[in-house]
Amino acid sequence: MLMTLIRRELLDNLMTFRFAAAVFITLLLVVANTIVLLKDYEQRLTAYNTAVQASHEDLRAEKTYSGYSGTLVVHRPPNPLSIFNLGLDKQVGNKIEVYHAFVPTIWDSEKHGADNPFLNLFTSIDIVLVFQGVLSLLALIFAYDALAGERERGTLRLVLTHPIQRGYILFAKYISAMLCLLVPLLISLLLSIILLTTSTTVALSADDFLRIGGIVLTSLLYVSLFYLIGLCISAMTRRTSTALMLCMFVWGVLVLVYPNLILTAVDIVPQPETQISVYNQIKQMWEKLDRENKQFIRNDAVLSPPSRGGEDMAAGFGLEGVEYTFWHDEDKPSILLYFHQTGLYAGKIKAESEPQVPHVQDYYDFYNKETINTVQRTWLVRKPALEAIYVQPANLGRMLLRFSPVGLYDTATEAWAGTDLEGIQDFFSTVQRYRRAVVDYFYDQKIFESRQWFAADKGTADWDAFPQFSFHRSDTGINAKRALPDMLLLLTMNVILFTVIMLIFIKSEV
Repeated sequence: MLMTLIRRELLDNLMTFRFAAAVFITLLLVVANTIVLLKDYEQRLTAYNTAVQASHEDLRAEKTYSGYSGTLVVHRPPNPLSIFNLGLDKQVGNKIEVYHAFVPTIWDSEKHGADNPFLNLFTSIDIVLVFQGVLSLLALIFAYDALAGERERGTLRLVLTHPIQRGYILFAKYISAMLCLLVPLLISLLLSIILLTTSTTVALSADDFLRIGGIVLTSLLYVSLFYLIGLCISAMTRRTSTALMLCMFVWGVLVLVYPNLILTAVDIVPQPETQISVYNQIKQMWEKLDRENKQFIRNDAVLSPPSRGGEDMAAGFGLEGVEYTFWHDEDKPSILLYFHQTGLYAGKIKAESEPQVPHVQDYYDFYNKETINTVQRTWLVRKPALEAIYVQPANLGRMLLRFSPVGLYDTATEAWAGTDLEGIQDFFSTVQRYRRAVVDYFYDQKIFESRQWFAADKGTADWDAFPQFSFHRSDTGINAKRALPDMLLLLTMNVILFTVIMLIFIKSEV
């Protein structure tokens, strides 16, 4: 009996205009959007490869190790799965400088890329966004008259004259509708994957196909939930016109109004009091380094008295506009400044300046190591401040979005694609570990105290032995772990809603 009911409902749905429209609209939007997104990805990948090559050449051109500042730049590759859910992949910066006097974070990165203004009109619409709007609407259209329409036409009363359990009727309607909605979903995704695999620029691994499978499963849960919402409205109403209006209202609230309202309400605005407090703490730490630096130079018979000019030490620490100035004696020119102006010529040390070299080496060894220690202390202050200013509001917004199926679907598919905040943070965590590896290399090879730090006359910087940066996206297990809570919430909502529909339908009069 159940199979007979499923076949009946399936044939009824397949012969309708809405099924043909669902297939046509979904295929048209997804395939056309995939072509645009693929073109955009190719441009971003070209820009990434160009930037990596340019940074490599700039670093190789430096003869001294101190020249790596400003030239050691790492770049974040575009994520091929951003075609499915763009997330933060294009919004966040994709290049950042690595320097021993600076702890790089996601908020310090910059952007590069060959953006096409015309493409940018369309590339913000990814495949998941199409599914969010189109498939949820189609699911409601399939559901609004499932019970109300049959009740209005009298066919439901006729069916119930036979010894058929009402649960079978609901289950048959659900299975047949989901099979019909599954057709445009799977066909459109299959065509998108074909376009991706035939592209010469996109290389999908086995893990990527597993991630795509996770996106498909999440999409099914999302579409199922909207169908059940429509079925619940259909079970509570007796007229199809009323059910349709209620479905459109619910769709507008859940898909359009609520997510945008949350994003507007939870706006990430830096807190002035937090900034001032952190600013003052970090300023005191750098002023302490300034005093220690002055004291070191005073105690050196060759380097004293100091007179280095003002130097912006805060540019790399997110505190632009703060200057820490080494004290200056107008009557006695700085030996360090004089050394760099007269003792070095084209990276070589003049013979008359040779006696000053050991003192300069000692100074740089002291100053760079103390700078690293200061950076670590300031990072202990800056990290929680950045968390409070940026991460906590973002997490609050994500939590509030969980009250909408759209928010759950978006965050789950972002996690599968690796374009969520945690996925992007994986890159910057790798950059921070790379900076630590660079610092360790400087310590192990005694680079700070070496002649090659500031001069190239007795050997140049060996960039072949320098630590190389590499980044690999998190494995599928981590993506699944991040997506699982939102998927479980979607599944729970499905189960609860189906149970509610069952109770309403059993107790309702036909």
